[in-house]
Amino acid sequence: MLDAAVVGAGPNGLTAAVELARRGLSVAVFEAKGTVGGGARTEELTLPGFRHDPCSAVHPLGIGSPAFAQMPLARYGLEWLHPRLPMAHPFDDGTAAVLARSVAETAASLGPRDAGAYRRLVTPYLGRWDGLVRDFMSLPLTALPRDPLRLARFGAAALPPYAWTMRRFHDDRARAMLAGLVAHVIAPLDGVATTGVGLLFALAAHERGWPVPRGGSQSIADALTGYLRDLGGAVHTDFEVKRLDDLPPARAYLFDTSPTALARIAGLGSAYAGYRYGAAAFKIDYALDGPVPWTAPEARRAGTVQIGPSSREIATALRQATGGQAPETPFLITAQPSLVDPGRAPRGRQVFWAYGHVPQGWTGDLTEAIERQLERFAPGFRDRVLARATAGPAELFARNANYVGGDIACGAASGLQLLFRPRPTLFPYATRHPSVFLCSAATWPGPGVHGMSGHNAAKAVWRSLRHAL
Repeated sequence: MLDAAVVGAGPNGLTAAVELARRGLSVAVFEAKGTVGGGARTEELTLPGFRHDPCSAVHPLGIGSPAFAQMPLARYGLEWLHPRLPMAHPFDDGTAAVLARSVAETAASLGPRDAGAYRRLVTPYLGRWDGLVRDFMSLPLTALPRDPLRLARFGAAALPPYAWTMRRFHDDRARAMLAGLVAHVIAPLDGVATTGVGLLFALAAHERGWPVPRGGSQSIADALTGYLRDLGGAVHTDFEVKRLDDLPPARAYLFDTSPTALARIAGLGSAYAGYRYGAAAFKIDYALDGPVPWTAPEARRAGTVQIGPSSREIATALRQATGGQAPETPFLITAQPSLVDPGRAPRGRQVFWAYGHVPQGWTGDLTEAIERQLERFAPGFRDRVLARATAGPAELFARNANYVGGDIACGAASGLQLLFRPRPTLFPYATRHPSVFLCSAATWPGPGVHGMSGHNAAKAVWRSLRHAL
């Protein structure tokens, strides 16, 4: 009998498996697809030689993850590459705000009236990333806080809605850039704790950067898999689990799946009937014959470029997408990994992706609206396109069953569900079945390639198995 069977070989499932194998438990992972990775895969989506990331490409929470920090992933091929600028946010006048490793450079890009306000926002937490992020991402009750006062101060700053915090800024440059950071979780700006989302991404840039893995996001999953196998764990691909009985007998079962999939497979009925899925993504992967011709020079040096020139435009796009309407002027998140990893494309060519937000399950085509926004800030962009691969909600769900209705966050990251995932409880990883646990991004701390949901779930399993002895 196995000690633990893990369903799903995404970053959280693999991390949970590694954590249990490190403690000497027998572990096997079962993945429905032919390759491991989940939201961290790399494939040739457009033309031969162009290596794209179908989902996530830039990993600010990956390089700063307390779970990954405990693993020798570099030994298994994971190498982080840093662009000269983590992020740029261009405006219609040809200038751009930047999120740089340097707080001073970031503050200066926001203008003289708001530079001081930005420094005051982030300075209390600088130099304390390791302890702060461990405490924050290990909640609830999976580890005692190392610095409870610092965590409490961060919580007090993080809980107010974005609009409340933005009152400290005079100009819209700062508001727009920070609104773009909040929008990464695809939720309205006026929700609880939206300030915390933006602050966490900003601190990640200053403390660890927003890097890409050499060779693509698949490198993260491959490194976790290699480490797991050396620890004695097994990984089975092309193994779809439809019922709990499909798995070999185990003392514990962990699911890196959506809550509704877990309930269906484990026979938990309506256990997660109230769980909400949020707005979706519409993503385009591009093969380009050269770099994106951004007007703002800062954007030519940034690994990530946010496109939303005003806080009002960003707020409108998010409100429309979450309210059931495809935005005419979408807010875009774009990534250009070839700037630091030229091996991702043939010599002189580049890979690039962009996505906007659309309603859950939307069946339309956002390509024209996305490329109109790209041309707005990079005139001549379309002339660089050699090929494109589009993925709306249906295609995203087909690639990854956790993306229900195209929701790449594995559940709406808005309202109380941003903080209490998948339901209000201090034990989000446990289910009403004593041997079944949830370890996906549907649990705290939520979306992102950081493995912390799997890390925390593995702790819950470890404690449960110890108590059973």
